[in-house]
Amino acid sequence: MQLRWLGRVDYRPTYEAMQAFTAARGPDTPDELWVCEHPPVFTQGLAGREDHLLAPGDIEVVATNRGGQVTYHGPGQVVAYPLIDLQRAGYYVKEYVYRIEDAVIRTLDRFGVTGHRVAGAPGIYVRLEDPGSHARLPQAPARREPGSPAPEPDFKGLGKIAALGIKVSRHCTYHGVALNVAMDLQPFRRINPCGYVGLETVDLSTIGVPVAWDEAARVLSEQLIARLTP
Repeated sequence: MQLRWLGRVDYRPTYEAMQAFTAARGPDTPDELWVCEHPPVFTQGLAGREDHLLAPGDIEVVATNRGGQVTYHGPGQVVAYPLIDLQRAGYYVKEYVYRIEDAVIRTLDRFGVTGHRVAGAPGIYVRLEDPGSHARLPQAPARREPGSPAPEPDFKGLGKIAALGIKVSRHCTYHGVALNVAMDLQPFRRINPCGYVGLETVDLSTIGVPVAWDEAARVLSEQLIARLTP
């Protein structure tokens, strides 16, 4: 997998470049991982509802073709875009999502933070009162009977620290994952993050972990490459 450091780049041209790369790639095109930071922008997923945009104000809103609802990107957030041929890699979308989340969890662990999955809600969450606690969440995913409904997400006592949104076209992925490092979190209050009313969003700095953007980006990149490589 080829690693590309993009620096701070506008969202819209980066989105268009991912689409062009995916449309043009062939069976022998090497997979890539793009790592960057974006100026302030709200992005809407395919299912995005206007009522989840509470007060965007002067921040641009970009409609995209990824899954999910509205989220925010801004300075101090590490954004990683894996561009992978899943058919060649040999695993399916559900496992792909699991591997990305696992990379985030392992990245957080390097900084003394325990990341958690929440049943029915993609992304990674931390305990607000004890970010280092390894105790299993009551809200953690559990095996369900076939045909049973998905659980209603429960975010009590939690903050979201990493958001996930993907697109798969002809077995190839784009969009990706965003890890909050040291941000202005106020824009998250202008939306219902990922479509959840009242969901609290946190970053490493607000839970007491002073990590430089470059260091967080380096560790996350290493973990993504290790977890996503077949």
